[in-house]
Amino acid sequence: MDQEFDVCVVGGGINGAGIARDAAGRGLSVLLVEQGDLAGATSSASSKLIHGGLRYLEYYEFGLVRKALREREVLLGLAPHIIWPLTFILPHDRLLRPAWMIRAGLFLYDHLAARVTLSGSSGVDLASHPTGKILKEGYKLAFRYSDCWVDDSRLAVLNAMDAKERGAAVMTRTRCRSLLPIPRRGIWQVGLEDCAGRQKTASARTIVNAAGPWVQAILEENGLVTKETPSLRLVKGSHIVVPKVHDGEEAFILQQPDGRVVFVLPFESNFSLIGTTEEPISGDPGAAAISEAEMSYLCDAVNRSFRVALSPESIIWHFSGVRPLLDGGEEDISSVTRDYHLMKSSHYECGILSVFGGKVTTYRALAEEAVGMLTDKPGWTAESVLPGGDLGESFEAFLDRKKARYPWLPEDLLRRYARAYGTRMDIVLEGKASLESLGREVCEGLYEAEIAYLGRYEFARTAGDVLWRRTKLGLHMAADEDPGAEIEVILDKYSPDFS
Repeated sequence: MDQEFDVCVVGGGINGAGIARDAAGRGLSVLLVEQGDLAGATSSASSKLIHGGLRYLEYYEFGLVRKALREREVLLGLAPHIIWPLTFILPHDRLLRPAWMIRAGLFLYDHLAARVTLSGSSGVDLASHPTGKILKEGYKLAFRYSDCWVDDSRLAVLNAMDAKERGAAVMTRTRCRSLLPIPRRGIWQVGLEDCAGRQKTASARTIVNAAGPWVQAILEENGLVTKETPSLRLVKGSHIVVPKVHDGEEAFILQQPDGRVVFVLPFESNFSLIGTTEEPISGDPGAAAISEAEMSYLCDAVNRSFRVALSPESIIWHFSGVRPLLDGGEEDISSVTRDYHLMKSSHYECGILSVFGGKVTTYRALAEEAVGMLTDKPGWTAESVLPGGDLGESFEAFLDRKKARYPWLPEDLLRRYARAYGTRMDIVLEGKASLESLGREVCEGLYEAEIAYLGRYEFARTAGDVLWRRTKLGLHMAADEDPGAEIEVILDKYSPDFS
């Protein structure tokens, strides 16, 4: 390869993809490298929320909450197909936080940043509200507020797609094995290795280390740690998916006796997503997996409030991710900041910018700040929609137009395409006039035309990329169903060489 770039971004999670997109849009030549799949680790294992972080107010993180609330409104406008409002119900447990404290927190949450799209908070009388029939007896009062849902892995993919469309080179399943400064040329030589073991090199004037839980390891392996390098605390967060525990579209935030909160979120029509835990870990972040104790904790959290009887046997799917949190020496993991820190340093006159911490909601602001440290060209991402986000109308109005254009598509399939791809669904369906024209149905609801699109445009290379990150169709398959080999044959046929 040995091509020279202005910037090499290491890490294809949400922060790395966002930085690559922003930098490419400001006219920099960009290489984005990711050792696995885009959003293959932490960025596909979040609670899938764009939110200010109501509970962070207890730790006086007013600046972080304000920044996140501002970004919540921005992101709603940039990707309305994969981000949408979600109403939360917070049942009041009189033995935990007092009602006045919750009211005060929600007042701040409503007013720390301007709301354009989302409703403000209010009280809920459980004696007359349908939610009262879902919760156990004893709850009399609840609170309602708004945040947003996001398809987290698709958000990272869309940022990488837009970066590529603006000229960036995107290399997935490519490990950054070395960073070597070349002082006489003022550049870095980047050693790369793909999944087949083939080695390549590239050159870049600046490195952006956005490797998430591996950010410190990248510095250590290349002898780039300095006394200013902050410490990270790696914290595992696990989620479980169970058959839906309630009808309705509301999400719930449940207070726990240990002071934490657990989310119960509507998921993929027929399921509930429950999370998250917080456990410190050491070792390889890629090996993080849910423990039996975490499964029991999450089931017990729901059983404590809902009229259900969950057990680990109820779990259909689970996933774990590792959050790289800035280590301030706090004993309580919940109090560790979710804010980010950008560290720019010079090694033999070669610049490197490392990203520590961060959360999905603030990725765009982080990227804008990071790229602002590399160039004086103005930021642009706050008003530029992500691929497929140019609906030009409400999602339901957009959906009605697509129903008229594609009357032969089953309604549930059309809605899924509209949600996943927005206006890009027209590319998926280009030249198609019947269900048969979509090609083979590899598993229920997954046709060859969609797999071809994911390979051609969205960097999908494996069945897991398709079934669990680009879509969630793996969740709907029978236990003995395994379309992996057929999916990968199609991907091999349609995937271009992104290197």
